[in-house]
Amino acid sequence: MDRNTQIITIFIFIISLVLIGGSFWYLDKTNLEAPEGNLLSLQQASEKAINYINQNILGDGVTASLLNAVEEGGVYKIQLKIADGEYSSYITKDGKYLFPEGYDLTIQPQSLEETLQEEITQTIPEREKPDVKLFVMSYCPFGLQAQKMFLSVYNLFQDKADMGVYFVNYIMHEKKEIDENLNQYCIQKEEKEKFYDYLNCFVKDGDTKGCLEEAKIDRVKLEDCIVKTDKEYNVYSQYEDRTAWLNGRFPKFDVHSTLNEKYGIGGSPTLVINDKEVEINSRSPEKFKEVLCQSFVSQPPECSQTLSDTAFSSGFGLEAGDNPSGGGCVQ
Repeated sequence: MDRNTQIITIFIFIISLVLIGGSFWYLDKTNLEAPEGNLLSLQQASEKAINYINQNILGDGVTASLLNAVEEGGVYKIQLKIADGEYSSYITKDGKYLFPEGYDLTIQPQSLEETLQEEITQTIPEREKPDVKLFVMSYCPFGLQAQKMFLSVYNLFQDKADMGVYFVNYIMHEKKEIDENLNQYCIQKEEKEKFYDYLNCFVKDGDTKGCLEEAKIDRVKLEDCIVKTDKEYNVYSQYEDRTAWLNGRFPKFDVHSTLNEKYGIGGSPTLVINDKEVEINSRSPEKFKEVLCQSFVSQPPECSQTLSDTAFSSGFGLEAGDNPSGGGCVQ
């Protein structure tokens, strides 16, 4: 992963954390100050917020830009763009405080227990042997987080459910994502019994070459499959032809386009169980297991086992995450 991508990934992670935590920043490091007893105009406040973010939070060529600003509820609401993401924040009219999120205090919030219970009681069609599809982009930080969650549950239910990793029909992380998507697609197609050994290795640090060796992948079969898949779906030719990119910004990856259209896949990660999209806001193995167990006609004994209730971190690595894990890579 190149440095700029790392920086963007880290910032998106921080933004997600702050959005959930409801924290705010005290803007005492920018040059634009409101006169004593006066308020800033909408334009002045917006500029101050953007300057603060660019000078104190971002760096190394990554910048925030202003999309829109309006007065709302006694504060200023600003829409900003960072890399491929758009965010809403609020700044007080005196320019002192920047809130990454606003909360409507007229709405009674759900408790954490109620939220988690809602997750596991979603109406999911039941089957004797559930079908589980996880759609990702191979370099999406949150897709990697979901894959780590998925692997823990797969190890327990691989003989009880049909579980597989599939790909969103566009990419957001340069050509390396196309290469890795094809690797994972073809390993599943040609040597499925080795795929999860490979994926368990890849999610640690993204060492494709080392993981191919560790999982003992047949390189001849892999290369032959990649060539055939590229020819069938015009993967690399669509990457070279920018006029074919989705919305003119994202190269297409059509290997699983039919399934993307069937399920209305919008981004990475998306989980589909028994043909229904399922939300798991806390991406821990235990919460995924609980949701999966709701999809069995008769729950197997494995459902009584307890897995980790802590989500993994986003991106590469097996560290525990310290956020509830609701982020994604979406155009």
